[in-house]
Order: sequence, then C-alpha cells, then structure tokens
Amino acid sequence: MANIVPDSFKTDLLKGTFNFDTAGSGGNTFNIALYTSQAGFSAAGTTAYTTTNEVSSVGTNYAAGGQALTNNGVAISSNVAYIDFADETFSSVTLAATGALIYKDTSNEAVLVLDFGGTKTATNGDFVIQFPTANSTDAIIRLGDA
Repeated sequence: MANIVPDSFKTDLLKGTFNFDTAGSGGNTFNIALYTSQAGFSAAGTTAYTTTNEVSSVGTNYAAGGQALTNNGVAISSNVAYIDFADETFSSVTLAATGALIYKDTSNEAVLVLDFGGTKTATNGDFVIQFPTANSTDAIIRLGDA
C-alpha cells in the first residue's frame, strides 16, 4: 500500500475547507493519529478521523486522536506550492503502527493517510514520524502544474 490522498481532501481543499498557513497566522490545527492497519482507508472512502484500528498504548502517552502537528506553513519553489510539518515525536510509548492519518483538528476531516511500509514499533521509548524534506520535489503535500 502507499500513502493515500483522500478524494474528500481534494474537493474540500478547492472549496476552501483547509487553511495550511501556520496556526499563529490563522491556519488550521492538524493532528496525526497512529494505526495498526491501513485496512478501511481508501481514496474514495476515507473522509474523517476514525478510531477503527487506531493504536492503543500499552505504556503511556498515546491517547486516542494522536497529537497536534506543528505546521510550518506553505511555501513555493519551481512553481510548486508545498506544505511542511515538523517531525512528530510520541514520547515514552509502547506501541506498533503501520501508518497514520493527518486530519483537521476542529472537524476531523481527513488530509492524508501515511503508509509506513510495514509495522514500526517503540518499546517504552520515542516513536518518531520524520516528514520528508520541505521542498518542491519531496514535501509531504505538493501542488504543481498538471
């Protein structure tokens, strides 16, 4: 499986539902939740945050809904606009996850389903999601010429 950009995100983006400016500049807050399985996620069917297959922390420090992301805002280079989030650390957790869902905090609307390419674990330690380089060819969300 690969990362999924939900159809609902694509249409809602064009309708002005999302503001990716930094939160301090009026942008929305986005969360990231971790999942044990990508089953049930699809481009056509994924519209919102769900607790189905969400990880549960054997230890401490993972709560349903995940954590808020730090949005580094929107940039443009080489005619490609892109969005970057700071790497996210779930500290002192014991869990296993195969992927994650980024979603809008206030309305739970889905933005992006991440596929980790296999099960990743943390045992009483940090679980870190490292986002790609913030540029026009690698950033996690990019919009360019068709």
